This record gives sequence, C-alpha cells and structure tokens, in this order.
Amino acid sequence: MSFRIREYHPADTDAVLELWESAKSHGFEPVYGLAEVLASCQKDHAVVAVADGRVVGAAVARAAHEQGWIVFFSTLSEYRRQGIGSSLLSALEARMAPLGLTKLSILVPESQDESGVLDRAGFVDKNHLSYFEREIPISEKERSILGELGGRVLPRDLWSGIAGMQKEKEMLERRLVLPLSDPSLAEKFGVEPPRSIVLFGPPGTGKTTFAKAVASRLDWPFVEVFPARLAADQKGLAGALRDTFTRISDLDNVVVFIDEVEEIAAQRGGEPPTALQGVTNELLKLIPMFRERPGRLLIVATNFIRALDDAFLRHGRFDYVIPIGLPDKTARESIWHQYIPGGALDIVDVSELVKRTDGFSPADIEFAARKAAQKALESAVYDDGVAVPVGPTTEDYLWAIGDTRMTVSGEMVGQFLEDIDSLARL
Repeated sequence: MSFRIREYHPADTDAVLELWESAKSHGFEPVYGLAEVLASCQKDHAVVAVADGRVVGAAVARAAHEQGWIVFFSTLSEYRRQGIGSSLLSALEARMAPLGLTKLSILVPESQDESGVLDRAGFVDKNHLSYFEREIPISEKERSILGELGGRVLPRDLWSGIAGMQKEKEMLERRLVLPLSDPSLAEKFGVEPPRSIVLFGPPGTGKTTFAKAVASRLDWPFVEVFPARLAADQKGLAGALRDTFTRISDLDNVVVFIDEVEEIAAQRGGEPPTALQGVTNELLKLIPMFRERPGRLLIVATNFIRALDDAFLRHGRFDYVIPIGLPDKTARESIWHQYIPGGALDIVDVSELVKRTDGFSPADIEFAARKAAQKALESAVYDDGVAVPVGPTTEDYLWAIGDTRMTVSGEMVGQFLEDIDSLARL
C-alpha cells in the first residue's frame, strides 16, 4: 500500500475528528482533549498520512520545556501495520528537532496499545507508566555543524524500506550495524567495530541507498561529501577535503559517504604528478586519521573498483570491500511491488514483470515503472473512448520494460563477478 506524509492543512480538521472518534470507538480515551488537539493542529506541529485519497493517520505535537510532547497520534485501524505510524513519528521529529529539543515524548492511556509502533520508532517505555520518550540523536551544536556540511539526520525507516536485496542487507546488518550499534558487546567478543568500508558494483544497483539506510539503521547523522563541489573551493580540492574532514571530527557520531570515489582516488602514475594525485594522497592520509575515533563510519562507493589506486584498497584503510550487485528474482519482485499502485496489483502480472526484468538494476525498474504509470495516466485522460482503468496494466509495464535501455551490460556483469573474486573483502 502506498501513502504519503504531509503537513496538516486546516481542511484536515474533519479527518482529525474522524481519527479521534475512531480511537474512542475502539475504547481508547485520548490523553489530551479534542479542543486541545485541534488547537495544536493550528498553532503547533502536525502531520497527516494520506492513502487512497483520504487522511488515514495524524500526529500532533507541541514544544514545551525543551521537550517535544505528542498530544495526538492515531491511525485508522484498517491502515495499521503498514509503516504509517513510524513514518508519521519520523516526520514529526524532523519538523521539531531544529527547535533544539532534546526529547520527543508521548503519554498513552493504558487501554491504547501503541507500544509496538513506538518501540519500532525508537521510543523507550519509562517506569511502566505508558510514558514513552525518544532521544533526539544530535545536539543543537551538532545540528549547526551538519547544516554547514550539508548533512542531515535521515528518517528512521529507510532500512526497512529497501525492497528485496536480502543478501546485501544481511551482510551489512551483521558486519556493520551489529558491532557499531553495540560496541560493548563487540568488545566482549574481541570484535573491532568497522570504521570504513567500500561498496562496489555496477551503476544503479543501490549503493547510495544502502549507505543512507545504514545511517538510518544506526540513527547517526549522514554527511555526503561531493568532490565536485569541493573542487570550487579557493583552497583547492585537497584543502577543502581536509577542512571538511576536520569539521566532521566535531560530530560525536556520523556516517560519511563519498560516491564515485574513483574521481578522487584513481590510479596514480605518470610524470610529472598531476593535481589529482595530490588529492588522492590527501585522502589516503585522511582515512587513517578518521579511523582513530569511534562512533564514525566512512562509506565510499564506486562503479569502477578497478580504477581505484592500489594503495587505496590495502588492508588497514578499509575493513570491508562489499559488492552490491543486481537484484535477484525475489528482490525484483519486492521492487515491483514498491512501485505498482495498490489498486492495480490485482490486474498486473507481477511474475511476468519479474521475469522480463532479469538483468535490470533497481534504478532501471523504477524508471520503467514510472514510465508505464505516466503512459497509463495520459491514456486515461487524453485517449477518446478508452475506459478509465484502475491504474497501469501489465501491457503498460511490458511496453515500458521493452522501451528501457538497461544500465548494466553483460560485459559489466562479467567484470563485476571477476572483481568479487579478486577484490571483495567480506
């Protein structure tokens, strides 16, 4: 089921009232009165979830005493267990965290069992009083630093939102998330939490998505370093890179991501040395310094691991070199389910789409899905005499698949498999 989260609008008052009445009809007596909830919708912070053209959930909060208090949180019963509640809470936190708040808290009546979604969203039950709170992961000072670096705290549900790719998810969960999220347990077993890793694979396979998902899973801020932007700095790329990493060191916890790292860590050689070689040298010096402190993880991604300088991949700089390949059958099915509208799933032969997209990257599937959706929309609106369907059909998707040029060639797949044998470090 697809849904979206947006800001509360005054026109949503009746929908919030419906949610209120729905909660009461199920025996839940809200902690805050209706008038108080509606007042907070107007003057404080409120978000709603929209699915099937209607408001199906809402979260409302106010700031008080350096703390955010959720005064109303509810989802229509038939739309629960769909990830809506977690998304509402994440959206609410994103809007309130810039106020410098340290906690986001909620009181729920004993009769209302919201512990499941609150636990999943990172809230902790305090003193068995049905009082839940969640630490906001960064301080106001760190938020300022993140703003300067272009970093941010990502939504908490990105990990679960990755469709398929279970093999890769399990690898990252075990190698990265487990020791980094519980360093004391890792120390007990003599495991040194990783500090830096390489993700490699063909373009469009989801390396950036995985990097963001790891940050989301750890609940650490995410900073992406863009070499092209740093190159415009008056200090030059090497100097700007050094300054960026110095500023990053002021953060207690952080995931730093550099995509297409081959642009600044390519094979060195030739006389005289080029300016780019100086950048590579600088990065090679920065990585060991970055690794000295706990609570941080450097993820670099490359489409062309063979292009990286040999010194870059030596042991001691990167703990793991992990391949991210094309989605298998199960993953492709999950990806298609992510993009096909709920109303069209009953009429679309998903198994045929999965079969026909063997060799497609996740980005290729997304492109084909959006192309088919646009074609179906235009046909429904502009083609005379055509009955309006409930959404794209199998034929629409098959047409889009046939009209999509695959990003990854057979030759690239072959090279990728060779790179796994010769360069992967798991």
